[in-house]
Amino acid sequence: MYEGRGRKPISTRAFALRVARHFLFSLALLAASLAAGMAGYMRFEDLAWRDAFLNSAMLLGGMGPVNDPVTDGGKLFAGIYALYAGLLFIFVLALLLAPVVHRILHRFHWEEGS
Repeated sequence: MYEGRGRKPISTRAFALRVARHFLFSLALLAASLAAGMAGYMRFEDLAWRDAFLNSAMLLGGMGPVNDPVTDGGKLFAGIYALYAGLLFIFVLALLLAPVVHRILHRFHWEEGS
């Protein structure tokens, strides 16, 4: 995916595009996760879209749900979605940091003569 040890580090412009692609992919992943959370809350807890958005956004942001689930399906969904949101946070953070960390490590290990 990225350039190897023997290749010269990419230009600043190409690096900025790489970071932008990672950012846009992260944004799309977060939007899809928010939509899935809203659909789940609307389906299992019969919440209005505004309340479903609030609960999903709060869970994705690490704050926890606003409305306590009352149905068995809603409780199961909220638990699974909370676990997913926690893992998604770690994944998105890694996705956003990957190009920066790679660039730093690549500059340290690049062998100009290769």
